[in-house]
Amino acid sequence: MTRTESEARGGQGVPADQGPAAEVKTALAGFVRDLKGFQAELTQKLQKQEERLTMLDRKTQTVGRPALAAADAGGAPHQKAFAAYVRSGDDDALRGLELEGKAMSTAVAGDGGYLVDPVTSDTIRSVLRSAASIRQVANVVQVEATSYDVLVDRTDTGAGWADETSATGETGTATIERISIPLHELSALPKASQRLLDDSAFDIETWLAGRIADKFARAEAAAFISGDGVDKPKGFLTYSTGPNGMQVWGEIGHVTTGADGDFDPAAPADAIVDLVYALGARYRANGTFVMNSKTAGAVRKLKDAEGRFLWSDGLAAGEPARLMGYPVLIAEDMPDIASWAPAIAFGDFNAGYTIAERPDLRILRDPFSAKPHVLFYATKRVGGDVTDFDAIKILKFAI
Repeated sequence: MTRTESEARGGQGVPADQGPAAEVKTALAGFVRDLKGFQAELTQKLQKQEERLTMLDRKTQTVGRPALAAADAGGAPHQKAFAAYVRSGDDDALRGLELEGKAMSTAVAGDGGYLVDPVTSDTIRSVLRSAASIRQVANVVQVEATSYDVLVDRTDTGAGWADETSATGETGTATIERISIPLHELSALPKASQRLLDDSAFDIETWLAGRIADKFARAEAAAFISGDGVDKPKGFLTYSTGPNGMQVWGEIGHVTTGADGDFDPAAPADAIVDLVYALGARYRANGTFVMNSKTAGAVRKLKDAEGRFLWSDGLAAGEPARLMGYPVLIAEDMPDIASWAPAIAFGDFNAGYTIAERPDLRILRDPFSAKPHVLFYATKRVGGDVTDFDAIKILKFAI
């Protein structure tokens, strides 16, 4: 082999047996170096991911425990400001707080006070819904005005048959009724000692929400059933009743059991059947029974002619009991069984009863009136009234 051939094979004077091997060795070393760098980068990312998962796991374990005020330094600004106002009356943070639309409003009423932050407000509303109240089955609307008007079409528009050549006569016109539901102020006045408020381990928001919710729930439940409409909602039992089919607009139809202060011993279940079919078919599909626990104890013993119980308990957790296939709402404010007592109601309450309320709650802190305690004056505006008298029927224990 000549020198010229050797240079041609080795490339630019490099021996042929050394050139390719050196290139491979260099490329392999570069590949190993890149691989080690990728491995180090991947290890670093995995370590950061593990640290993040550990942090999230610790936060998840903390959620189940009551939130301590001392550990809430990183909480939402509106929650910290509201907690400061409740504990010490310091409203500087509330006045200077710029909030998004989802946060609590800093509007101040003429008599003072601040709206409850969304977390507390949602807690109260959830407790109100869980209470045994007509609220669970009624039509609930939220308004920003002082009253809510419902327009009710209680008559049919006339209609008639016509042929090709006959003149069409004028038909009747529907009558529109306007029912106005004023909003009344519902208030609660819980109190706590200043020493208790100063305790950093005391969950002030949960305590305040629970006390207000309990008061509001009991007051509302009673008013929606038997309220007289004077500075409170008007309950459906406040209206006069008439024998079913003979009542006029503004009265609620009733059926009787056939015995004074009891079910008819000869056919006790017939009164329940009569009550169900006293309600029109278009309301019956959404019908609900309403009674208190004592009445329910008597009703669940009733059997039909074949010896089968009319009452059946819910098969799933949280499912209401059923009477003749319709759900039963246990409302303790319903009257007990007695002479002429309207102890059982049945109807489509979503159509028959409307609850109007403002969505906000207002809290006013009063550290002076009950020293050494601090009063919290909470107010809410709510109203309720019957909006369709044909959608509710009453069972009276009378002949």
